[in-house]
Order: sequence, then C-alpha cells, then structure tokens
Amino acid sequence: MNPHVSVITLGVRDLDKAKRFYSEGLGWPIQQEDFNWVCFILAGGSSALALYPWDALADDAGVPAGGTGFRGITLAYNVRSEERVETTLAEAERAGGKVVKPANRASWGGYSGYFADPEGYLWEVATGATKLPFSE
Repeated sequence: MNPHVSVITLGVRDLDKAKRFYSEGLGWPIQQEDFNWVCFILAGGSSALALYPWDALADDAGVPAGGTGFRGITLAYNVRSEERVETTLAEAERAGGKVVKPANRASWGGYSGYFADPEGYLWEVATGATKLPFSE
C-alpha cells in the first residue's frame, strides 16, 4: 500500500454548519457536493476532505453512531512561521471554530496550537524547525 490518504471523511451532525465553516469561514473551495455530502480538494489535488452526515457515515462503515468526547484523531495544518500559526488560529476562530489550545512552544521544539471545528474535530496548526514540503 502506498503511503497516501485519498479522502479524509468527517462524520458531522450538522452538514450545513460544517460546510459553511470550511467553505465560507475558511474559504476552501467546494469541489463537489450533493444533498448529503460535500468535498473539498486539498492542496496539490491529490487528496480531499469530505463531510458526511454522522449517522449515515457510521451506518456506511457498519459501526454504532453513539459516542462522544475525544475521537482519537487530530488533523494538522502545517505553516511556515509562528506568526502564521497565530493568524490561522484567529482565522479559524472568526470562522466559528474554537481555539482549544492557544499557540505555544511545543515539547517537540516547534510552535503549535489547536482549534476545534464546529463539530469538535481537532486541528493542530504548527510550525517547526524542519519545514515540511507541504507547509503553507
């Protein structure tokens, strides 16, 4: 298996609100959508973020839809400077997200903070000594 993720699909309880957060709030262009899902192509076009109703996604996977709290996953948005970490967190907050961990020096030597989207999915915004080729 090649080390690649084609689509990250988030199960959401309020599809319209989640769609507005990513499209209008963060300015991500919608690539495709239907009555029950929306898809955003990520930088480079080799992967995508999709939003799908929570219960329907659980049903599609054949697992119970119940459960709350930490979901065991975080998403990361890597940037090239500490200033960009701060502005990205502020941008997410203005769009309707919640900063759950303000930016600070990370134990691994970088600089990072976290925001939660309206559905509670955690995004780390980070920069570090080593610049990744996919940093903004």
